[in-house]
Amino acid sequence: MPHYIDAHNHLQDASLAAHRAEVVAVLERIGIARSVVNGTRESDWDSVAALAREHAWVLPSYGLHPWFLAQRTPHWRERLVGRVEQGDCAIGEIGLDRWIKGFDFDDQREVFVWQFALAAERNLPVTIHCLKAWGALAELLRAHPAPARGFLLHAYGGPAEMVAELADRRAYFSFNGYFLHPRKTEQREVFRHIPADRLLVETDAPAMPLPPERAAFMLPDSAEGKPVNHPGNIVAAYEALAGLRGVSVDQLAVQVRENFTRLFGA
Repeated sequence: MPHYIDAHNHLQDASLAAHRAEVVAVLERIGIARSVVNGTRESDWDSVAALAREHAWVLPSYGLHPWFLAQRTPHWRERLVGRVEQGDCAIGEIGLDRWIKGFDFDDQREVFVWQFALAAERNLPVTIHCLKAWGALAELLRAHPAPARGFLLHAYGGPAEMVAELADRRAYFSFNGYFLHPRKTEQREVFRHIPADRLLVETDAPAMPLPPERAAFMLPDSAEGKPVNHPGNIVAAYEALAGLRGVSVDQLAVQVRENFTRLFGA
């Protein structure tokens, strides 16, 4: 049986709380080897840390996501450094977003650069969110050193033409099962051609649900009526990416483990 690695999710999210025991049981049954659980704001960092204490397969990651910058405290930098100094963690989810209107893009840039510099200084893996801001991200990556071990562009939705430059700058690219929706043809095509040594797989659970007919596991909709992506759908994401690339799931799993170890460690 393959050992699955989820390079990016939000297992701490409130929409999974009522189902967490069931979700954890499924993940352990399918053979989850590692799961990078990403904090997005100061208020969820404790929950991420608690999951890492409870489950050896959880790698905690702490960062300020561009959607939540207005919620940060004056001491967020010191608090993030404090998390990093506790050891065995990554930085993220950080990023740039021009998709959702109303956020100060200059503020996003400033917060991103500071967090990215911290990752580079400590040589920590860092996970980046980018929506409709690929040009701006490329400019920042050219201007600022990356961690020697690299960085992850989660659920990569950028153009195929940028892959070579980003890979040269130590980027890894994670495939998400959400790309199985019919309208995501371009994203699927990009992942046919990404270098094998730069591939990872993720769920972004509870976000980015798969088409229901492709999901391996289902959860009830959230209180707001939104679909909730089960973290066990890492199985379906692996199967889909293996099919796209014409390899077996076992072959893909071996490659992903090598790539994950190079970026995130064992």
